[in-house]
Amino acid sequence: MLRQFFFTLVMGLAVSFSMAADRPSFVFFLVDDMGYMDIGANNPDTFYETPNIDALAVSGMRFTSGYAANPVCSPTRFSIMTGRYPTRADATNFFSGARPGRFRPAVLNNRMPLSEVTLAETLQEHGYKTAFLGKWHLGPTEEYWPENQGFDFNVGGHVRGMPRSYFSPYSNPRLKDGPKGEHLTARLTDEAVQLIHKMKDEPFLLYMSYYTVHTPLQAPKHLVEKYTKKAESVQSDLEEFGPEEQVLPNARERRVRQVQKHATYAAMVETLDNSVGRILNTLKELGLDDSTVVCFTADNGGLSTSEGSPTSNLPLRGGKGWLYEGGIREPFLIRWPGVVKPGSVSDTPVVSTDFYPTMLEMAGLPAKPDQHLDGVSLAPLLRGKSAPARDAIFWHYPHYSNQGGFPGGAIRMGDYKLIERFEDGRVHLYDLSKDISERQDLASRDPKRVAGMRSRLHAWYKEVDAKFLRAKENGPEPWRPMK
Repeated sequence: MLRQFFFTLVMGLAVSFSMAADRPSFVFFLVDDMGYMDIGANNPDTFYETPNIDALAVSGMRFTSGYAANPVCSPTRFSIMTGRYPTRADATNFFSGARPGRFRPAVLNNRMPLSEVTLAETLQEHGYKTAFLGKWHLGPTEEYWPENQGFDFNVGGHVRGMPRSYFSPYSNPRLKDGPKGEHLTARLTDEAVQLIHKMKDEPFLLYMSYYTVHTPLQAPKHLVEKYTKKAESVQSDLEEFGPEEQVLPNARERRVRQVQKHATYAAMVETLDNSVGRILNTLKELGLDDSTVVCFTADNGGLSTSEGSPTSNLPLRGGKGWLYEGGIREPFLIRWPGVVKPGSVSDTPVVSTDFYPTMLEMAGLPAKPDQHLDGVSLAPLLRGKSAPARDAIFWHYPHYSNQGGFPGGAIRMGDYKLIERFEDGRVHLYDLSKDISERQDLASRDPKRVAGMRSRLHAWYKEVDAKFLRAKENGPEPWRPMK
């Protein structure tokens, strides 16, 4: 019996090892603050040069209606790691973010609870090696950092949401300083290449979470000079900056960038693209490219209305911190070798919560519906079959953004998108198939659709226990959704 026990054990381990060996590895590129119009695959007229990202798009499926779960960073990062809408955990703003406004913002939880079973933890449970590099911004203390949320390796991930500098010294507790002047994006790429070599003999997740293209706006001098010269030849019928709406009467005027020509930002985009190319080339050199799924997305829209306003998202309206398309529509690419038809394009609305169940199905692993309950697997769509069943995608941002955005919620159903303002309850309705710029408000013309979409949005608020604006001391009460 003892011999039989050991035989069964050995055979079980052998089968388990064989299954693990057949599972794909994953490289997940998450870019900070990159706009939908910042890559050539989405915008052939972009000022920026992204040949490696564009080649990735051509080798897989490009989603033209891919969304972040929130118009700022931490909540979207939460959604990718958990497969859940961040509103379920009151993680509705960047950690810890607060900007003054007419009302007090909703209560904010500034950490990803350890009770969440992250994507990394699930892959780790099934024999994957897991590595995190770059920006974390999902918890204030070490107990909430990547090494305690499912990652075997953590290079650069800690409490801060932006680097003190893109050049060494970095002042980062999870990244040793390099030689003075060493470039952060290049250094993280060096570390990524080393980790791929270290993990190459077993399935792995490399989660490359770039700090770039977030502020501070810094890049290698030679690249800045390159794009400064290129900017001199940019011609446009638009002014470089135009006005964006004022959220409140007497609010300060806010400008929005309309023309892409910011030399330093363009240089930052090129450092990103070079990094993507180096990592993809490493996979190819090691013979791993045919067995590695590659995902690429961003955590929120491009920064167009503040902090230097370095990029333009036109024709999309708004940008980072706004519930308009410019704040939530993202580059969204997936390459699944041998499965996805190269050069595929899908206009099916998808959202960052979907990566978790999609990657589990790609790996042949059981779903965790109680965990990633807001995500749907895109695997059937990637296989060329029917789109996943889903009636709506939701957003909830009960805060005043640093970029001028107003507190509100939104819902997309089919081609229609409804935005609801939390200060006074006003709503706006747009048909995105005809008005991607969200300039033709249909709310007064289609009250029946408004009522139906608003009712669905309010039901979702209850489902996820959404929190809302609060009155200031001795101040007026803010609007509340219907019961």
